Amino acid sequence: MKCGYCLPHCPTYRKTRNEADSPRGRIALIQGWLTGALVMSPVMAQHLDGCLTCRTCETVCPSLVAYGRLADVAKARRVAATSPWRRRPLCLALGLLSNARVTSWLGWFARHYRRSGLAQLAERLRIDRLGKLAIYHRLTVAMGALSRGVAAREPEAARLDLFVGCMGSSAQGGAIAAVIAVCEHLGMPVRIAPEPSCCGALMRHTGFAQEADTYREASARLHVGRPLVGVSSACVAELKDHPTLCDTQEICAFIEQCNWRRTLELRPLVRRILVHEPCSHRNLLGGASAVYALLSKIPGALLAPLPGNDQCCGAAGIYLLQQPAMAKTLLDDKLDALAQARPDIVVTTNPGCALHLASGIREAGLSIEVCHPIELIARQLPKSDSANTGQPTPSA
Repeated sequence: MKCGYCLPHCPTYRKTRNEADSPRGRIALIQGWLTGALVMSPVMAQHLDGCLTCRTCETVCPSLVAYGRLADVAKARRVAATSPWRRRPLCLALGLLSNARVTSWLGWFARHYRRSGLAQLAERLRIDRLGKLAIYHRLTVAMGALSRGVAAREPEAARLDLFVGCMGSSAQGGAIAAVIAVCEHLGMPVRIAPEPSCCGALMRHTGFAQEADTYREASARLHVGRPLVGVSSACVAELKDHPTLCDTQEICAFIEQCNWRRTLELRPLVRRILVHEPCSHRNLLGGASAVYALLSKIPGALLAPLPGNDQCCGAAGIYLLQQPAMAKTLLDDKLDALAQARPDIVVTTNPGCALHLASGIREAGLSIEVCHPIELIARQLPKSDSANTGQPTPSA
């Protein structure tokens, strides 16, 4: 089926109005390449690589075309067809980014880069204006604000596992501490494995399917037979595709659906909060209704969706590094909406989106905090509990 109903919903097609930058156009290109009617060229590769894999097209497709899986398989075949000297360095680089120890070190560096004055020095020297260096600078500063060390923990009473993944300490450290505090408040201590493993999503969407399966299988062995929750919507979506991890839940949905022995009573917080809905959460996990339901328990909170939630922010894993122009164009739409709405806080459940939004917000000079929804819940716990998160405890 190539009806084209998805075209007006595709973020890249909406920007370029080029059929080759739409789901229908990309399917036609893939079909032509696989049948031998078309030869892979730099121009064709550019159109295919321009896909965000946001999978918004799947949610509106009347024929239920599994575009995301088709795109992943096509990317894997393209990668397999490249020469080893090009394929292996990329696989090595992705392997480093999928290693929790490496990303933990990156988080440590980002914290010190931000606090030591190196970031300010780079800006005075205008290094933050130099092409790719500018992107890395902005992301490093944003990571420095979101990063926090994460230690293994195995309390005897823990019946629940928390999936930290490869980016947990570097981009969602505050969220992980918040999960621990909230779950302990509700009477369910959580376990964090000594050697966190990657879900494999980064590898899969970059064309290394076999390596992705290896990472995900390692996660399955690590958490076998135990309830599993995650703070990253993208990781949860990837894990749920494994037969033994299909019951993995996003933390907000888990908390909202459980019948706890202790009521979640929260202190007031009179702040305007906008909810950013990552593509992984909206399109793969059935929507972010649990996020809204959980945050609505905070007395005084003024809660609303971020305008344009049906469109990707442009982060999309490492897309913001591979396709910086389109990533910035999509981010600018979010920044325009934020500049008009002027919220106090933006919450999101995806670490890549958090880094992308935080870096853009800082560059735009907006005074808006970016955090995970569970962090707000932890902050508004009774003071004796919220103090354990190590996070600010804003009053009403």
